[in-house]
This record gives sequence, structure tokens and C-alpha cells, in this order.
Amino acid sequence: MDVHRCRFVPYQPSAINAVAFSHPKTRTAKQNAVARLAVGRANGDIEIWNPSSGTWLQELVIRGGKDRSVDGLVWVNEPDQDLGDGHVAIGKSRLFSIGYTSTVTEWDLEKGKPKRHASGQHGDIWCIAAQPQSDKPQVTGGFQEAQNSKKLIAGTIDGELVMYSLEDDDLRFQRVLVKSPTKKAQMVSITFQSRKVVIVGCSDSTIRAYDITRGHMLRRMTLGSDLLGGSKDIIVWSVKCLPNGNIVSGDSTGQICIWDGKTYTQAQRIQSHKSDVLSLATSADGTAIISGGMDRRTMLYKQNSGAGQRWSKVWGRRYHDHDVKAMASFEHGRISVVVSGGRIHLSPIHKARPTNMATGPDASLMVVPLKEMGRENHRMMSNLPQQPPVTSAPRARFIISWWEREVHVWVLRKSAADLLQSGEELVDINQNRKLLKTIVVKGDSNIASATINPEGTLLFVSTATDVKAFRLQHEDPAKPSDVKLSSLELPVRLSQLGATQVKLSPDGRWLLVVQEGSRVLMARIQTEHTSTETAEAPIRLQRLSRLRRQIPRYILNGGLGSYDRSITQITFSADSKMVAVADLAGYIDTWALRSHDQDLQTGDEMETLDDAASASSDNDSSDEEDEGASNMQDRWVRNPNAKLLPKLPSSPVVLSFSDYVPESESSLGAEKDGVDDYILAVVTSSWNVLAFNPRHGALTSWSRRHPRKALPGPIRDLLDLPKGILWQGSRMWVYGVSFLLMLDMGQDLPRVPEAEGGDSQLTQGTKRKRVGQTTGAGGKMERENLAPHQVRKHGADEQWEDIDVVKAPEVGDSDSDEDMVDADGELSKLRSTTISGKTALQSTGSTTVEAKKWWITYKYRPILGVVPIDTPGQDVEVALVERPTWDVETPERYFAGEEWDRAN
Repeated sequence: MDVHRCRFVPYQPSAINAVAFSHPKTRTAKQNAVARLAVGRANGDIEIWNPSSGTWLQELVIRGGKDRSVDGLVWVNEPDQDLGDGHVAIGKSRLFSIGYTSTVTEWDLEKGKPKRHASGQHGDIWCIAAQPQSDKPQVTGGFQEAQNSKKLIAGTIDGELVMYSLEDDDLRFQRVLVKSPTKKAQMVSITFQSRKVVIVGCSDSTIRAYDITRGHMLRRMTLGSDLLGGSKDIIVWSVKCLPNGNIVSGDSTGQICIWDGKTYTQAQRIQSHKSDVLSLATSADGTAIISGGMDRRTMLYKQNSGAGQRWSKVWGRRYHDHDVKAMASFEHGRISVVVSGGRIHLSPIHKARPTNMATGPDASLMVVPLKEMGRENHRMMSNLPQQPPVTSAPRARFIISWWEREVHVWVLRKSAADLLQSGEELVDINQNRKLLKTIVVKGDSNIASATINPEGTLLFVSTATDVKAFRLQHEDPAKPSDVKLSSLELPVRLSQLGATQVKLSPDGRWLLVVQEGSRVLMARIQTEHTSTETAEAPIRLQRLSRLRRQIPRYILNGGLGSYDRSITQITFSADSKMVAVADLAGYIDTWALRSHDQDLQTGDEMETLDDAASASSDNDSSDEEDEGASNMQDRWVRNPNAKLLPKLPSSPVVLSFSDYVPESESSLGAEKDGVDDYILAVVTSSWNVLAFNPRHGALTSWSRRHPRKALPGPIRDLLDLPKGILWQGSRMWVYGVSFLLMLDMGQDLPRVPEAEGGDSQLTQGTKRKRVGQTTGAGGKMERENLAPHQVRKHGADEQWEDIDVVKAPEVGDSDSDEDMVDADGELSKLRSTTISGKTALQSTGSTTVEAKKWWITYKYRPILGVVPIDTPGQDVEVALVERPTWDVETPERYFAGEEWDRAN
């Protein structure tokens, strides 16, 4: 396989401004809700992560838009309901955000778009907090407050404290609780001490306690003046409350302060950072405090058991490259972590305050152990999205990438073989690429998905509010002047709701559109009748009905309703006659293309019965045939054996049909033994590699012989999740952000030794060190309890050229001892090691070669995406797009005085 190693594709990661967990504390067995992490970024994107079992799957990205920013996130959880028989229905979870405006937004995670907005007559909101739940009703102000009464309390730039009501499943502005007469006290941070007392950190060296039922101030705590040479006022960037009611604050002097929650007096002050403390987090039991600051440090504090129970620093380290803006803790079962992220831009209050620091992007989410801090490694989650923002038009050799509201069309002029056989001593590989077009999509919403046909003539782009189509006319793509771009009109029904995903079939005749997360539309593209004069694309629509799934109410996804039925994976077969989709819950739906000259009796009867059963289940409504669909020459019907496909053990992360096309074109399910059928491969978040024969609704024989425990150890130990699949005959190439993996489904994998979970009759091999269970971050440290200055630091990666051409090993290729180790050996060279499984010898003519059953490399990283490039008569060719951190534009980071001296 020939690989074009590309680093010219633009993708600028956005900084993290806010993080929040839906259920940050451990719940009982009856309340075993699956928590979600919401991450807000500076470009307006909101990411939803699932930390279950420490896999950290990025499930959903709600795209932002022009001049949008998410600067605060808060979850509100309704009370759980006891359904009897030992079942508890998890209370509904609602997500709200702010963005340095006067508006509060509630998000609909099922549809992946805003649900409602609310605003009042007040200034821009800088901080927001949700009223905590109460175990029993409280009597306040002469009236009984309902147990499920919920309020949002927000602080503004003008020093106002405002209240929003969430009752009756609504969001509305209620009233202004407090007005500042001078507008000097800007409210920067906020937290609840109890249901009726809120603590606010201000920009005038004060922390204030307010009674929200009466709207008056209970106490005003002062911090004094800033340090010598600093500004006059101290800014309280973050406040938190411990379970015992005590208050913790972090401010612009680099100190954290502990305040008595009853007397509102300062109990202790700790100088822990060399610059501002921006974020705080606490453990669920209140025995640990974590702080993050502009000096890039993360500090851990513990309370002494002696007299006075004073707090002291016990651990500190620089996990981030820039200031630590947001932080949140999560404890559930064995998972005990703190997640944190950094910021890219200066907030208005930063711009008004003189300082010697400059901030830059720290767009990667950092997962740091909480209980085991100092004994376990941290884990950095890539800032690259789980769904790759790149695709290709293989026959035209186009690479399509998108970022925010721009689409870039690149061309690779020559194949890898032509470059390597050119005979020139010095080949300028930078001349092999060309930017053909940059398309700026109209509107304020960022691009969610894009797709192009293999010939590179028809491009579809979707946002949360619209779907747009473009025609590219070209004869010689190597000349940008020969590429003409024009927009096409689409039916209102196709474009009005936008789309979370769009996908063109390999033959370019069908467009699959996923609207509002779970609504599936199939559009027939009649390109042969497209008029270039009217710029209209004749399109006929058909809505595809999904199977009804009987999901008990008590196991709905963590209080998020039908969110887990959101479709995340879509794929077409190589002949464009079958399509499959998969959702977060692990259900797979498949449809087949039928024409009028085929026997439709079985398919029609099946479809009628299924549609009648699909009345309404969760978000699966009864899908009736669209107008004109019955008159289509070809139509899509549900796969008769779709119900036989089992629910996946965890959420799918990649779904793909192999390039094999069955020869039989008889009615669906005609072959009984499953020999002649499509192969549908799926990899889940728990690293289960499964292959199905979808027309027969059964696992393939290879998949039955290879459960997860039969996979090689280095594959089972991968922490990063797959992002995509490419096919080379029976070989399945799987890639993630840090690895490229090959599994040959035409051969059986080497047997796993008993020490790794196999049976006693497996072949002998070196024992592999098993990766111990962690608390949700990295593995155990080699040397525990090291002081921060003793922790080994890794240098920057080597900076390579923008594009390179390399050769991935084919069958029979030998690998040097420097880059290869045995499959049963330890995985000791994570950065540059390549591992392969050894197979039986194959005879090719007079030469005996050694075929590979599996192969993995960590040479490429971080991988944004891998897309195929088609060169007739030559080997399989792909473009592997990397986005290394040194290619990201970053402002200068903060340096203390001695650090600046050492750097220079």
C-alpha cells in the first residue's frame, strides 16, 4: 500500500473554555447513570464525551458558528423516579451554556442543536450555576419550595445577579436579584453553598454570599490588595464549596484561600501558583482540592489529619502547555479523575488588566488521576475530532477537507509509484499537491459533514441549518483554472433541517442524509438530467424507517432520553446496493436497493409489517413513503434479516462495508450458508472487532473464531479509539489518532497464549505484561511518588516535511529489526515501533515469502484522517493526513522570571 503522508491540510483546533459533568459524583447501584462530559470550545462547538470504563468516547459534536463562543456550561438533573420492582428511572439531564452575551441557551442533544434561548434586561453573563437538588422540601419566606424546583443563577459584567426558571421543562428569565449601584464589581465566578445561598467571586477583591430567596447580601469577604507591582484589585477567578460548607477560592495573585462556611472568615491562604489561579475542582468527599493556573501548573492539596486540619500542597505538575482555564472532577465506581482544558483568547476582563502573560491554545483535553495523582500517569485526549473532517474523490485524486465554514479542495498530481520511479535525485514533493478551490459556505453555522462523489464532480456540504450542493467541472484537475465551481439548488425538505451527516454512494447516484440525529433520508441524484443552465439538481426523496427497539424506560441513556439512538455511523456497500447505519446504543439498521424488475413480494410484505410495528418507539416514528418514492425506478426496502443483527456490546466507532460484492443477485437471504454475502465490519469503543453478513443477519466465520480475547495483545491494549477503515481485499486497515492497524480477515490470527486469556493448547510465547486497571486516566507510573522535578519530560517531536511518500508493507515484505518486534513481545517503543503477526509461509513462483495476518505501526501521529486515492493499474494508494502540534499557530505561553532566563 502506497501512503502519501500529508501535513498541508488546514485544521486549527479550538481552545477549551468550559467543562462540566452531568453526574460528577458517585451514585448508588440503583442510580447507576452513565455520566456525560460536556466540553465547550472557543469556536462555539460543544462536545459530548462518554467516560464509561475509561474509554473516553467523543460521541457528539454540536457545531458552533461565526462569532460564537461557549464560555460556561452547566447540567441540571431532575429527580430520579422509582418505577418499582427495583428499577429506577434516571432523572432527565438538561445542558445549558453561556457565551459572554446576555443569553442562556439550552441544548437538545437528541437533535444536536439549540433547543431554546432566553435573555433578560441585564448585562453580559460571565458565570452561571444551577441550584442543587434538595432531599426534602424547604420552607423559605413563608412558602414551601417544591423539591424539584430548579433555578439558574447567573452573574453579569455589570455586577448583577439574575435568576432563570427551569420549571415546567422551560427556560425563562425570572428576575434580577441584585443590582450593583457602581457596576464596578463584575461577577466572575459563582457556586452554590446551599439551595438558597450562592457564593460569587468578583473582580473588586471580594467574595460575596447572597440569599437568593430574599435577594440580599449575607456577607462580603475581602482579599485586600494585590501583590507589590500588581493591579489594585484582585480578581476571584474561581470559587467552589466543599461538602462541609467551607469555601475555596482561587484568585489573580496565584493563591487559593479556604474560608469558613459558617462565619465567612478566612481560615487559610496558600501561595501555590506563580500567576493567576483560573480553575478549581474538589473531590466528592471534600478531602482534596485541585487548582489550575496561568503558569500551566496543576496542583493537588490535601487536608492534614493533625490539629487544625490545615491544607497543604502534596503534588504539582505541568500537564498543559498553556493556561488551565477549565477544570471538573468526576468520581464514579473505580473512575476518579480531573479533566481540564486551556484557552486561546483573552476574555474582556483579561484585556482590561495589564499583565506580562500571553495565552495560547491548549486545545487537548487532559485527564488527570484524582485519587491516584502522583501514582498514575495522566492521559491527553487528542484535539482532533473522532469523525475525520476529510474525505476524497479517488478517481479525481481530490482530497476534501473542511474546517469551520470553509471547504478546501486539494489534488495530488502524481501517484506514489510515479514519484518514486521518476529517476530524479531530488524530488520536490511539495509540488505534487495543489489547492484547487476554497469554498466559504454562506451562513453562520459551521460545517458538520461533507461528501463528494468518486469522480469529484458533485459535492454536498451540511450544517445544522442547511444542506448545500456544488458542481465541480474539470478536465485537467492539475490546473486550478480548469476547475469551475457552481452551486446547485436542493429541495426545501432536504435542506431546511440541515443534517448531522451526509454520505454519497460509491456510484454517486444516492445521497444518505441524517437529520436531527436520527431521521434518515435517501435522495436519488439524477446527475444525467442535471441542467447546468438552471443550476437545479433533480432529486427524489425517500424516508427510510428504522426498526423499532423495545428499550425499557429504566435503562434509557443516563437521563438523556433517546439521545443514544442518535446515528453516528453510516456506510454504503461497494456496489451501492446496500446501506447501513449504527447508533450510540449499538443498534444497526440496514436497507437494500430493489428495482421493479425484481421479485418484491418478500420485501414488500416484510416492509409493511415492520412499518406497522414502527408506530413510535423512542425517537423512531412511523415512516411513511414520501411522495414520488413509489414512482421511483429503484427504491430502498428494509433488509428482511435486519432484526437478526445483534445489539453491539458498546457504541460503534467505525462502520464499513468491505469492497467485496456478492455475485448472487437473487432475492435477499437466498444463500443459506452465508458464503456469498456482503461483509459489514464494525469496531466498538470497547475494541470488539466484529464482521457481519448483513443479508443473513449473522457473524462471519472469521468473526466467530476471533472474539476480543483472541486479538493480539497490542491491539487489546490500545487506548485510542479507531476513526476509520479502508479495505485492500480481505485486509482491513484501521486507523486511529496514533496508530495504523491491519487485520487480514482471510487468515486466522495467531493464537493468544494462556497468560493473555487464551486456552491451554495455544502456542508458546513470551508473556505479555497486562495493563492494570486504572482510575480512568493513564497507567501506573514506573516509579511512584516522584517529586514533580523528577518526572521525566519528553522533548518536542521531529518536524517533518509537509508531505512524504512511504511504502506500507505488503505480503512478503520484510521488516528491519530496528522497527519490528515479535507480536508476543512487550510494547516498549510506543513512538516508533512497528509490530506484526507472523503467519505461515506462502509460495510465490520460486520465491517463498512470509504473509502477515496483522500489522500495526505508531509511526504516523496525530492522524486527522486517511482517505483512498485511486490510480488504475497500481497498488492501493491512500493519503494519510497528519496535524502535528508544531503546525498549530500558538501565541507565546506564560513564563515566570527564572523560566524566561532559562529559555533564553
